[in-house]
Amino acid sequence: MTHPPPPSTRSTRAPSSSLTAKDLLQSVAWYRDVLGFTVDNVRERDGKPAAASMRSGTAKIFLNQDDGGRGWERVKGEGFAITFDTAQDVDAIAARIKSKGWTLAMEPADMPWGVRMLRVLDPDGYRLGIWRPLST
Repeated sequence: MTHPPPPSTRSTRAPSSSLTAKDLLQSVAWYRDVLGFTVDNVRERDGKPAAASMRSGTAKIFLNQDDGGRGWERVKGEGFAITFDTAQDVDAIAARIKSKGWTLAMEPADMPWGVRMLRVLDPDGYRLGIWRPLST
């Protein structure tokens, strides 16, 4: 009889994130047009957009329409960041983001832990990082 490995040795393939959006279609357009994600699907509930799944490589983001139940002015993503590892040129990604009219939270910079990284906030204020190892 074989047993699964203990949780400390379990291997994860790729992370997925689920975020709420004040304006789902605006967020879908931002992830698609500014960051270059692909829209897998958009689901409706009662004839209105309710959720969308997006992907870039093996990374997936699930966007859900916020219902306002916790208040529209609440701060989202405080103390939370999603970082994407890429083989692409971080400076080129930064140029694309800026060409779409978006401001970077942090311009591309070499970090002491060996990556070149940028930071940007999505339309709901979620902090995103994109980095590439310097040795690649």
